Amino acid sequence: AWHCTLARRSMFLSYFPAGTCFGSAGFLSFLLFLFFLYGCNGNKQEEKEDVSVFVDLPQLKAEGEITAVTLYSSTSYFQYKMQPMGYEYDLINDFAKSQGLKLNIKVAENPARLIEMLEAGEVDVVAYPIPINNKLKQEVIYCGREDISSQVLIQRANKGDKLLTDVTQLIDKNVYVKPNTKYSERLKNLDEELGGGIHIQKVENDSIATEDLIEMVSLGEIPYTISDDNTARLNKTYYWNISVDLKVSFPQRSSWVVRKSSPDLAKAIDEWASDKTGKHSFKAVTKRYFELSKQPFTADIPEVKNGHISPYDPLFKKHAKNIGWDWQLLASISYQESHFNPTVVSWAGAEGLMGIMPNTAKALGVTPHELKDPDTGIRTGVDCLRRFRQGFSEITDPEEKVKFTLAAYNAGIGHIYDAQRLARKYGKDPNKWDNNVAEYIRLKNDPEYYNDPVCKHGYLRGSETYNYVREVLERYHYYKKKS
Repeated sequence: AWHCTLARRSMFLSYFPAGTCFGSAGFLSFLLFLFFLYGCNGNKQEEKEDVSVFVDLPQLKAEGEITAVTLYSSTSYFQYKMQPMGYEYDLINDFAKSQGLKLNIKVAENPARLIEMLEAGEVDVVAYPIPINNKLKQEVIYCGREDISSQVLIQRANKGDKLLTDVTQLIDKNVYVKPNTKYSERLKNLDEELGGGIHIQKVENDSIATEDLIEMVSLGEIPYTISDDNTARLNKTYYWNISVDLKVSFPQRSSWVVRKSSPDLAKAIDEWASDKTGKHSFKAVTKRYFELSKQPFTADIPEVKNGHISPYDPLFKKHAKNIGWDWQLLASISYQESHFNPTVVSWAGAEGLMGIMPNTAKALGVTPHELKDPDTGIRTGVDCLRRFRQGFSEITDPEEKVKFTLAAYNAGIGHIYDAQRLARKYGKDPNKWDNNVAEYIRLKNDPEYYNDPVCKHGYLRGSETYNYVREVLERYHYYKKKS
């Protein structure tokens, strides 16, 4: 705009040199010039307003799609086994379907960008809990289900553990947090409110994220940490022995937002959120992310008698020929995925002996029902493994290729490519797993890393993939020795 103004000013001076005397004809020319000068600005202003004023639900329905923005996180949006997931994602997807709209998802780099992208007309709705405050009410419409959240204390709750029930009991206790986060800031303020005494332990290690600290509490490595209650509730589905009930902050109300120029869209979201018909998926989605256990099947290695691993050994031997692997490796994958139960369905929707996602099966011409057939399930699993292996043609070491293939089978190949790019960026070998790419898989639960421009697939609970590869291979070597 500044350059345009200078250009117009130069044009004015060249059109009317200094000392020009305006007669009637000159004055008419001058008026025409002003019309051009300010008419241009007016049109530009109208174009800018068009972006925000005229995009509401009727226009979205005419186009047949809606664009939402959210953030990568364990509770909002992520990709797992190449499928989009997340609490906020599942909800906005349900709303889009209720309106007959195709959903387009965009991911913002940080919370501030959510509102910027909305106001710029890049998206139609922010599908992420935005704190409710009076200032922002002047700029957007809050809509949908209102979330009331707090920061909470994470403490271990094994039998015999004495739980803290009041924040005053944190005096003389060691609480571990990442520095320069909202959690460390809240803990600092709480310490001041109590008159001092909380021992705030700042975890400077870049490779440790908040969810890692929660795991460390579960394992007894540290006594306490704090997090948002949604993150805490989700992690409780992974770690049965933690308590997340003690609030350490005031409650904060939040909800989705749309532009002021989208009242019809806001009304539709409110009506959908009221769920008067009971058709929508709030209860199911809440249960999926915050109630269903996500603890992996036990990593214990079952006893092998007389070389017999499972009832499906003949099928593992049959299909192992199609990938050139030992059949015991397929058996180990199956045990990790299903404990040899062909009817099992995981919290994420993976089915059958080999833990195949329904959409993945459909792409291979197999229905979810057919996955329950052991022969079909194992064959489909091998087809998936072969395809993932083809994605690592640059890895020549056979053992390394197996590790990368297993990692891709667990998390989706995009996340493994992200970890390879991170490894390369930080001077590690992108074609070696242990102590190289494996370390960056673990870091993909940390915003500093999954928001890195080299990452294309966002958040991953990378410790699961790290452990998956290790446990499958350990069990495979045991099976091979015993059979």
